[in-house]
Amino acid sequence: MGKQKKTRKYATMKRMLSLRDERLKEKDRLKPKKKEKKDPSALKEREVPQHPSCLFFQYNTQLGPPYHILVDTNFINFSIKAKLDLVQSMMDCLYAKCIPCITDCVMAEIEKLGQKYRVALRIAKDPRFDRLPCTHKGTYADDCLVQRVTQHKCYIVATVDRDLKRRIRKIPGVPIMYISNHRYNIERMPDDYGAPRF
Repeated sequence: MGKQKKTRKYATMKRMLSLRDERLKEKDRLKPKKKEKKDPSALKEREVPQHPSCLFFQYNTQLGPPYHILVDTNFINFSIKAKLDLVQSMMDCLYAKCIPCITDCVMAEIEKLGQKYRVALRIAKDPRFDRLPCTHKGTYADDCLVQRVTQHKCYIVATVDRDLKRRIRKIPGVPIMYISNHRYNIERMPDDYGAPRF
């Protein structure tokens, strides 16, 4: 009979002693953590985020024409797929002047996509679009957009990304623009935003 083949075990590690093992000497053992007793008479401090002054309950008083719309990377790509002109379709959706804004992160993401998305890059470099500089590290656009919208509630966010939509829905007073049925739609926009105020 032939030699039995042994199957190779992947990602096997050497058996190691725990630092709390009793077989170790007293000086080498890990000492158990002692819980600090909290003083009941000490004042409790907690940080509560300040309520934004621009909101009247859920109504955002900073939103009004001309609308500033933060555009996400995939929103441009899906607009090209649906053959929609960005600025014109935004104006058709909101019946007011719209200024699309592109952050440095979104621009970097489009540039990273390469030659296949050169049309999206050309659209993003349109002079009608506002460029917003980013001061943070990295080029992850989702975090950048959420952070910017949390600080300044004067933007509408245009995205098709489900996760980003879910994150923005948690921020009160920020409408979301998305694409459905070959046109732009707006989510969470009160009816009287476009109405003149007397």
